[in-house]
Amino acid sequence: MNFESKYHFSFENLIVYQKAIILGEHINELVDLFPDKEKFRLTSQFCRAADSIAANISEGSGSTDPNFNRYLKMAWDSSHECVTWNTKAYLRNYISKEQFEENRASLTEIGKMISSLRKKLKN
Repeated sequence: MNFESKYHFSFENLIVYQKAIILGEHINELVDLFPDKEKFRLTSQFCRAADSIAANISEGSGSTDPNFNRYLKMAWDSSHECVTWNTKAYLRNYISKEQFEENRASLTEIGKMISSLRKKLKN
């Protein structure tokens, strides 16, 4: 992923960070279609949880391995929170079955990548 900047941060090399950034943008676009009544409920919660994945990865990346692992756990927790919001959006008929499954696939992949990185940091 190229963010078109002459300045670069090492965490931007992490594929899991790149995928989390893309997921956050995808969710942000998706919730634009939700009804106004969800603006301060489901929409807000879903966006914040999705954006929190990449934010926690970047925030913890420059720290010690144990501290980075702690931030990765928070990113993993946020990815699981997104599963709930995704399910709620589907049950309320705001997203299609295809979108529901696509989001679950992305969240599964990101969750596995976070778990693998956490294991690597512990060793």
